[in-house]
Amino acid sequence: MTCPLFCVGAFGGGVSESRKAVIDVRGLVKVYPGGTRAVDGIDFTVQEGEFFGFLGPNGAGKSTALKVLSTLLKKTSGQVSVAGYSVDHQAEQIRRTVGVAMQTAGLDDLAKAHDFLTLQGRLYGLRSSDARARSMELLEFIGLANVAQKKIGTFSGGMRRRLDLVATLVHQPKVLFLDEPTTGLDPQSRNALWDHLRQLNSEEGVTIILTTQMMDEADRLCERLAIIDHGKIVAEGSPRSLKEQVGGDVVTITIADTDTTDEQEQLIVRAQEIADGQAYVSATTPVQDGLAVTVANGGAAVPELLRLFSNSDIPVSNLSISSPTLDDVFLQHTGRTIRDEETGGDEMNNQFRPFLGLSDGR
Repeated sequence: MTCPLFCVGAFGGGVSESRKAVIDVRGLVKVYPGGTRAVDGIDFTVQEGEFFGFLGPNGAGKSTALKVLSTLLKKTSGQVSVAGYSVDHQAEQIRRTVGVAMQTAGLDDLAKAHDFLTLQGRLYGLRSSDARARSMELLEFIGLANVAQKKIGTFSGGMRRRLDLVATLVHQPKVLFLDEPTTGLDPQSRNALWDHLRQLNSEEGVTIILTTQMMDEADRLCERLAIIDHGKIVAEGSPRSLKEQVGGDVVTITIADTDTTDEQEQLIVRAQEIADGQAYVSATTPVQDGLAVTVANGGAAVPELLRLFSNSDIPVSNLSISSPTLDDVFLQHTGRTIRDEETGGDEMNNQFRPFLGLSDGR
């Protein structure tokens, strides 16, 4: 490329040492018709050039929060500013400042990739020649220049996601909102998209706010996380600091199948009572068919736990030791794992692009 992807003052060329808040949220509440409280009084800030993530299960409130921040949904109450603009009174300025990619890609299958991005540029006010140049620049960046003249309907899932991403970059946004951008992608496509997101953040200085329920995605991409559950932020910090709060090793014990579910549940209760009584155990949490036990040294604790359970006629069918993960952080704060929350859908996942002309009466 002959010019940088972004020529946006302090936002181009990486992150400065002194950063200011580009997003500020205080007491954000969103209640849907019918009384569902999707977002329940959350507070957080995102610094200029930061890679910030919302981690939580389906239905936690992640997508709703993102839609309020990007002005695609009206809040019920609270104070929200993006790039210094109020979502209440300066929605149009925010829309010119941010890029938004929701879970469902807003692509035209009948259009050629180059023509599609050129149209996005024209809709954002670029001159025809500038829009076409910008289109090719973005296709080269995302590795799709060789299919610029092919129809989008022929693209694979990974190619569509990459095109969807650069469609949000046509107008050189300072802030990028991404709602579960790698959902449904194979591991190779997901890793490729992660590389592009890292480049946008670390080399171009774009502030990225991402929602995800994938722990490895949050761990590998995000500088800082807010873990959200039932509309509330239950923990916030860097992935490393959050995992350090759990501490030690996690021993996951599976209780052998019994004749009835009630009998197995009673065995799990007894196992938890026994584990809680040991000085080397810092926390216990029931999990599916068993118990998660946090200890300082898993290798030393396992033989003793097995001896105690055996003496109490508690049959153990499986056991594993692991270092704390973000799922353990979620477990510690909610009593459930994100993996347990596989049913249900997130709040809203339609795609709007471009969205400069949306009315405030959505």
